[in-house]
Amino acid sequence: MNKLEAFGYIAAQAVRGEITFPTSVNAVLRLQLALDDPDCHIDEAIRLVLSEPQLAARTVAMANTAVFGGSGGAPVTNVRSAVGRIGYRRLQALVASLVVRQFGNRIVDPGLRSKAEQLWEHTTHVAAIAHTLARRITGIDPDTALFAGIVHEVGAFYLLARADEFPGLLDDDPENWGALCEDVVSVEVMKKLSIPPLVAEAIGDMRGGWLNMPPGTLLDTLLLANQYAPVSSPLDGKHTPAPPHGESAVDFVFDEQTLNEIQEEAAEIARAMGDAVLV
Repeated sequence: MNKLEAFGYIAAQAVRGEITFPTSVNAVLRLQLALDDPDCHIDEAIRLVLSEPQLAARTVAMANTAVFGGSGGAPVTNVRSAVGRIGYRRLQALVASLVVRQFGNRIVDPGLRSKAEQLWEHTTHVAAIAHTLARRITGIDPDTALFAGIVHEVGAFYLLARADEFPGLLDDDPENWGALCEDVVSVEVMKKLSIPPLVAEAIGDMRGGWLNMPPGTLLDTLLLANQYAPVSSPLDGKHTPAPPHGESAVDFVFDEQTLNEIQEEAAEIARAMGDAVLV
């Protein structure tokens, strides 16, 4: 099977709904469903978080970041206090990050694992910058921006996971068949993960999307976060590096000092979400 046939095969499977997730992903999806239940009691939420040690650690770490109130007082040292501080919506974003990250579980090839680790690092930066931009610049809901940033490369993660089956699939691709396949797969994976339509639509519009001036939508927030992320996607489909400050229309929206503050704040959030080593 050549590369074009392989991309077609993966895309056709996705359109038919034939998408399988690693066992670890399915386990976290059950946790996500439980937390989505409006009747989920705080004690049950805490029990569920404690059942996933990585999630517990990330929840406490995020609660201790300055942007979520972790500066100037005693640090949070337990999950109950952490959940109380960050709230259910941010907890759901952390669960989504665990889902996305665990797509790397099925990858055996060292080169592909390295790409997946870079993609995870890119994802954490985009999510963190999107959250900060939403608070300070675009005025959309910051928690929605955080969640959207976490899942914006879910199609790429799935494609990396499948690439183990097709050696050379993600090598040089001058005709961009991989990008087309990723877009198709992304739509179907987001359906499987029950990503809200508002978020899925913004992610779907990222490739080739135009930035509004002044920026004020979820798509604008993701496009800006993607530009200013210090780590690019290894598949490079949606990443357009930001021009130097002073050479972009965005410079009329925020000055260099504000940009530096946004990047510093986002870096702290990204660190709390976890390093690049896959589980």
